[in-house]
Amino acid sequence: MLRQVQPKNARAKREMEKRAPHEHENPKTTLFLTGTKTSQILILATRDLARLKRPFVEKFTKKNDVHPFEDASSLEFFSLKNDASILAFSIHSKKRPHCLTLIRTFDHKVLDMLELHINPDTYREMQQFKNMKPMVGLKPMIAFHGTAFENPNQTKYTLAKSLFLDFFKIEDAKAVDAAGLQYIISISAEEEEEGLPAPKIHLRAYLIKTKQSGQKLPRVEVEEMGPRLDFTVGREKFADDDMWKEAMKKPKGAEPKTKKNIDMDIMGDKIGRVHVGKQDFSALQTRKMKGLKRGRDGSDEDEETIVEAELFEDEDDPSPKRSRI
Repeated sequence: MLRQVQPKNARAKREMEKRAPHEHENPKTTLFLTGTKTSQILILATRDLARLKRPFVEKFTKKNDVHPFEDASSLEFFSLKNDASILAFSIHSKKRPHCLTLIRTFDHKVLDMLELHINPDTYREMQQFKNMKPMVGLKPMIAFHGTAFENPNQTKYTLAKSLFLDFFKIEDAKAVDAAGLQYIISISAEEEEEGLPAPKIHLRAYLIKTKQSGQKLPRVEVEEMGPRLDFTVGREKFADDDMWKEAMKKPKGAEPKTKKNIDMDIMGDKIGRVHVGKQDFSALQTRKMKGLKRGRDGSDEDEETIVEAELFEDEDDPSPKRSRI
């Protein structure tokens, strides 16, 4: 744990105030760094991931003798000096080949982390897909497929979902332009079964293309643009309960004031509830029909006798006839 440093001058105080928690935080910067040994697969994979994350990327070129699960003090120091809330640490060894560790920090202290081992046989880099790439700084659409990501309990896959959402988050957008939706990131995993190895996490990136359909809405097609990554989950470190509670705390005034009987669904649509008093159905106004009105001078009785006479005639006559009123 890092000790709290008191500012010595006004310049240091202003710098510490910038790094302090704010109601509206700056975009999360990701720091890419390597261990004492790496592999060509990790170099290419981190380069592709940094390309999707640009411009909020910092990258170290020198190797670092760091072991995140044993001692994370160096990572906390790097996070503080570079103002990076997410770190991607890559290291290669015989025991843990092609290992990419995603580390998330809160107040420049390690919150949680997860190891992801890249499958070198199925990996494809972005350059192998000969097509256009999205512009720098565009927000991707993210889709998760698989019940493993929807587990109510805390698992490696729910942690991976939370880390990927923070990793690919660029900036908070108040409005969405359809022209800016240029690519989508699909992350899928099969169902977990007892007695079988843990399912792999498949990460794919697709370019979105709109074509003419002859209708008002265009026809949407997707084309894979890379990278193609298959991960095997490794070690994990879940967040401490007290630290997680502190990280999820919202400042006063950040939440909108709730109105009575007005709610918002998951799609952002406003839903209202209206309470209606008890209704008296005896005084309910029904539709007026001319045939239900009573005539004058006993005309209703004459009409009833005509209808009865026609009904008796229909019983004698086998051919069906409609009764006239």
